[in-house]
Amino acid sequence: MLLVGLLIAFALERLPPVVIAIVAGVLMMVLGFLPPAELLQVFSNTAPITIGAMFVLSGALLRTGVLEEISGWVLRRSLRRPRLAMAEIGVGTFTASAFMNNTPVVIVMIPIIKRLAKVMGTRATRLLMPLSYVTVLGGTLTLIGTSTNLLVNGVAQEQGQPGFGMFEITGVGLVTAVAGIAFLGLIGPWLLPDREELSGGEHGESDNFLSHLVLLASSRLVGQELAATGLSRRQGVQVTAIRRGTTTLRKRLEEVELQAGDQLIVAASPAELASLAEELDFRVGLTGIGGGIPTAGSDRPEDARLVEAVISPSHPVIGRRLADIPMLSRLRVRVLGISRPRHLPGPDLANVRVRAADRLLIAAGEDAATALSSNIGLAQVAEAPARAFKRQKAPIAAAVLGFVVVGAALFNLPIEAMALVGVAVVLITRCIEPEEAWSAIDGNTLVLIFGMLAFGAGLQAAGTVQLIVDAMRPALAYASPLVLLFAIYALTSALTETVTNNAVAVIMTPLVVGLSEAMGSDPRPLIVAIMFGASASFATPIGYQTNTLVYGAANYRFTDFVKVGLPMNIVVGVAACLAINWMF
Repeated sequence: MLLVGLLIAFALERLPPVVIAIVAGVLMMVLGFLPPAELLQVFSNTAPITIGAMFVLSGALLRTGVLEEISGWVLRRSLRRPRLAMAEIGVGTFTASAFMNNTPVVIVMIPIIKRLAKVMGTRATRLLMPLSYVTVLGGTLTLIGTSTNLLVNGVAQEQGQPGFGMFEITGVGLVTAVAGIAFLGLIGPWLLPDREELSGGEHGESDNFLSHLVLLASSRLVGQELAATGLSRRQGVQVTAIRRGTTTLRKRLEEVELQAGDQLIVAASPAELASLAEELDFRVGLTGIGGGIPTAGSDRPEDARLVEAVISPSHPVIGRRLADIPMLSRLRVRVLGISRPRHLPGPDLANVRVRAADRLLIAAGEDAATALSSNIGLAQVAEAPARAFKRQKAPIAAAVLGFVVVGAALFNLPIEAMALVGVAVVLITRCIEPEEAWSAIDGNTLVLIFGMLAFGAGLQAAGTVQLIVDAMRPALAYASPLVLLFAIYALTSALTETVTNNAVAVIMTPLVVGLSEAMGSDPRPLIVAIMFGASASFATPIGYQTNTLVYGAANYRFTDFVKVGLPMNIVVGVAACLAINWMF
């Protein structure tokens, strides 16, 4: 009854999945099926620790700008050869998702796909769903490609099964990927929706701030053409003009040879403006910071706090130039940029006429930040979530991930140990700060996993798993291994579309191990079937995190996922089962 109730609770979604999992685990203890000492033993499972470590390593790749650099390169190519760039994006996201958390990959790629759709003259709804599906397929390539694989591996080891190697499931993953991508390429165009995007413009467009960069005489960039500096190759920076004295250059900017004192007018993301303020080449914003110039109330640019503030309708400066705001002279603050809903203001930062709802990005010392929050003319004053990229640390973060993969794959070292060593390296080298590392960990996922591990242990202690095995054994006693594979895969896949995939993995893994032992067969193929059945979720926008991301980023309907994802589930499932039967 508890198992049925749990599945119904997950399907109804009246409570968050993490709450349901915690309550289920605690119920096992309260009802006496799981003594407190055994409940605490679930925290010794290596899978959640490995998953948490991989979250931190993925966060380090984001913090050091590795993903930003890759996506910027793809975007530049997409403007020249959009269809080839689309193929490159598919290969890139497919590969990246095999080795890191899928969620940041999709978050970074959504605005790129939207821009690419405009260049190609198509709708974003034709491209974003395939982006999610390709990412899901990429996650099935390796043991660390998805948290589900790691969790199934950890639960299987607790059941006395040998652990999986890094690339042991890669062959099956490649077969399913070929089948899934072929389906998307051949049948997808007939099923994918062709629908206008909801109003509000392109995702991320309103996050660009107008600013300017003054090139210092000491900069290594003096004398270089803009194209050679790498500045315009950053995805989050667009140089719109170069002001030199009283002359403003707007054409063929890539060929302009930079001179000391040049003012580069840019549209940039908060993270890029923060990064530029810490570099030694520019002063950034009004009465600029950076280039060794002390910030407001501090000795180093990185000591300033980034604050965002919205101009309220009652502010007396509305209609005046930004440079004339009295706040700039009274407080020790520096305005790095200004953003306006749905379009970029102009012509330049100092001469922007302030409007209500304009958003300011401000560098301020602690005292000045407190004063800003008490200013009645400003609304929504809060510390900006953006942080400067640590690009100089990018090679370290990339090398650490490579070290983890190679160590686990080629030298058969424990993946959990390698991942923890990787976390230690990125922390000690400051690729990511401790507070950022902990915020990169999806706490809901880890708590849900621990709750489900406790529930699964309670099911075994109560004899429920054995009861289900005994009930299923007569029906499957004479089934061929392939039929058994299809049955387990179909059940896992169906549950995953309505119940969180990690919960399904915890419930199904001990079940198939017990069933295989009762029938005298090898449980390994069935364990692999659970890995793929619980990961390859396409038929609903809530079955997998990346589906949910693209569902909210475009004008999709729930039925769009059913129409495309249900046949996709069948195609990928058949391919996975045939491949498992062949390879295992």
